[in-house]
Amino acid sequence: MILILQEIITSAALQMDKKKSDFIAGHLTYPLLAVSLLSSFGSSMLYGYNLAVVNSPSVYIKAFYNATWYQRYGQPLAQSPLTILYSLTVSVFALGGLLGSLLVGILVSRFGRKGTVIKSSPLVFIAAVFMGFSRILSSPEMVIIGRFITGIHSGISLSVVPMYLGEISPKNLRGFLGLMPSIFICLGVFVAQVLGLPELLGQDETWPLFLALIVVPTIVQVSVLPFFPESPRYLLIDKGNVHATINALRCFGGKYDVQDVIEEMQEEQQSLTSVTTVSVYQLLLDRTLFWQTMSVIVINMGMQLSGIDAIWFYTNSIFENAGVPLDEIPYTTVGTGAIEIIAGLVGCFTVEKLGRRPLMIGGFGFMGLCCAGITVALVFQARYPWMRYGSVVCVIGIIAGFCIGPAGLPFIMTGELFKQSHRPAAYIIGGSLNWLSNFTVGFVFPFLQMSAGAFSYLVFCGVCVFVAVYVYFVIPETKNKTFMEISEMFLPRKVLTTSVLSIEDVKLRKMNGYGALESSSLEFSSS
Repeated sequence: MILILQEIITSAALQMDKKKSDFIAGHLTYPLLAVSLLSSFGSSMLYGYNLAVVNSPSVYIKAFYNATWYQRYGQPLAQSPLTILYSLTVSVFALGGLLGSLLVGILVSRFGRKGTVIKSSPLVFIAAVFMGFSRILSSPEMVIIGRFITGIHSGISLSVVPMYLGEISPKNLRGFLGLMPSIFICLGVFVAQVLGLPELLGQDETWPLFLALIVVPTIVQVSVLPFFPESPRYLLIDKGNVHATINALRCFGGKYDVQDVIEEMQEEQQSLTSVTTVSVYQLLLDRTLFWQTMSVIVINMGMQLSGIDAIWFYTNSIFENAGVPLDEIPYTTVGTGAIEIIAGLVGCFTVEKLGRRPLMIGGFGFMGLCCAGITVALVFQARYPWMRYGSVVCVIGIIAGFCIGPAGLPFIMTGELFKQSHRPAAYIIGGSLNWLSNFTVGFVFPFLQMSAGAFSYLVFCGVCVFVAVYVYFVIPETKNKTFMEISEMFLPRKVLTTSVLSIEDVKLRKMNGYGALESSSLEFSSS
């Protein structure tokens, strides 16, 4: 009896060890998780931090600009020039991001994915020096330059990190790990909101230090990330280094036998007409990739024109206009940051189960509904004071809807819709339009708010609804598919060899408005 029990216990232990080993080896390994956390912590978190860092100390930054102007020219700044100067401070971050996104193609081809993340890190230290010493040197220009430089870094990393994670992840975890950066974006926003409280760094004396704290995550990243491998796809397809590719796959996959993954990458390599990276001009002229390119344009512009940047940049002023008491605004803002993280985690842990499309459609649709709701609440709050709480709820709803899907999925889908040779150009297009839209919202929103008032949010409502409808009708589900399978889903209609083709021979995709054919349903009649 004892021997039987020992056998049962031993067998159960072996089964548990096997399941644990299968989980680690076949799915989420420790190196894969560590790289995802490190690359997101030192890059994506800074993007979120810089989005929200100018919100809390806005009053003190404007006062600093005004005092410096008076010191130089003997007169204070008028309200309109001061608004323009502060709007430039907010939105110049996006101009830097635009420049950084244009450099992505060159950098990733020369230095690789991980190499680009590491080599762009010195930009953060330079930006921190400019912003940290701006008050001591009485130079508003240093704040603006620092914001521009850190924007360049974010423009690079915001495209490269999702590309890196997408290429090192197995297909069944690509969505989960690809949304890791979006969680750290939300975490960066939340950290900026907490540190911006009056009890911490949201004071007149400490706002330069508040802006310069971006060096902390970067130090951690550059200290540890170099010890992990480069993207296996880059090593094999771009560099032809089979030995390094095998080592990288074994590290990330946790198993010795990587032949199946090598074969899948070689299949993609053989399908390329050239391993040379395609330029943006060549990609735009390629008619066979029209719907992929158009989809990248729509979802990346929609991500920023959805109004989320207006919420993040000007949360305090939005709550002030909504009638929230001034002493409660900082804590209300922190509450929205906590909801961002929760929503981001929900999206991260459901993307592989629900897929990309439901999270994108649901996220943009819910944001559009909340944008309409905030308009109604602001219009009627003078008559019904309780409606101001409706504004707060709608702001929270916009943030939650964004973090569930639209915050990170556009970057994942940009990488998924293209093969290796076209991927850098796709990220340049998506990234540049993303940042250009970011700049437009950051610079124009204060003036739009002054002229249109509550109705300014209807613009964002229209954008959200349009993107949700576009995704519904055009973009197919890419969950758990290889890059080759996704590319085949977008192939144009094959030339039919006969003039007779029955309805049963061709079955159109139900959800794809571009009319791509279900490859499994194509059956050609003989001549």
